[in-house]
Amino acid sequence: MLYNKKNKWIYTVLVRTVFIVIILCIWEYIAKQNIFGNQSELIFPSLETIGEAFIRNFLKGYAGLSLWIYIGNSMKLLIQGLVIGIFLSFLLSGLSMISKNFYYIYTLVVSICDLLPGVALLPIIIIIFGIKPEVIVLLVVHAVLWPMSRSILDGFLAVPKIYVEAGMNIGLKGLTLLWGVYLPAAMSYILSGLKVGWARAWRGLISAEMIFGIATCPGIGLFINQMRTNMNNAEMYATLIVIIIIGLVVQYGILVPIENYTIKKWGMSK
Repeated sequence: MLYNKKNKWIYTVLVRTVFIVIILCIWEYIAKQNIFGNQSELIFPSLETIGEAFIRNFLKGYAGLSLWIYIGNSMKLLIQGLVIGIFLSFLLSGLSMISKNFYYIYTLVVSICDLLPGVALLPIIIIIFGIKPEVIVLLVVHAVLWPMSRSILDGFLAVPKIYVEAGMNIGLKGLTLLWGVYLPAAMSYILSGLKVGWARAWRGLISAEMIFGIATCPGIGLFINQMRTNMNNAEMYATLIVIIIIGLVVQYGILVPIENYTIKKWGMSK
């Protein structure tokens, strides 16, 4: 079994590595062909140029601010929004399983709010609260709360009735039943909702920062917009790579280990 898992891991890494190398080769080929004439270097800068810009972003940045500052500001707002959004999703979803009336109301609210893009709400939020970092935190909460609540509720409803009855037979009820039965049994749904919520929050954060930059708390989205305004396309592409790297680190450094030590370890997933 261990041997098969090791071979599968090596094969997965090999296939993905080959895919990335092919994409990079295609990019470099297009960059060298000057397909777009004088604008080719702007649209398809070479890998060497992007690599130099990648280093330059961290060493010099923009207007005296290193890209590290922008990343730190973005991650601070993101973590604040994620913590609040995850807490509220568990709290409100849990209350929905305790109170039928609250369940009927909250499922309607989730169905409505989950359809509203955070960017569409941005003008209204700015009018009410003004341009400040808390607005981005609110958008992150919006991006996390509804999809994660939907997944948690779906997970709670998918819990086999025999599990609930077994918990009630040993004296569990209310919060103890929720904590002892519903949450462990719905863990696969919860983790799926966390993945979706994280992805939406990350995209929403970058989008909000690109639409309106906050001078007191400049983030990655603002940095990309500044590079676009100054036609520093290589630096812009390099920043997109940073965004991808951060996403992969969260995915494989945090979410995948959580999955391995919970639902896979418990035999709830392959």
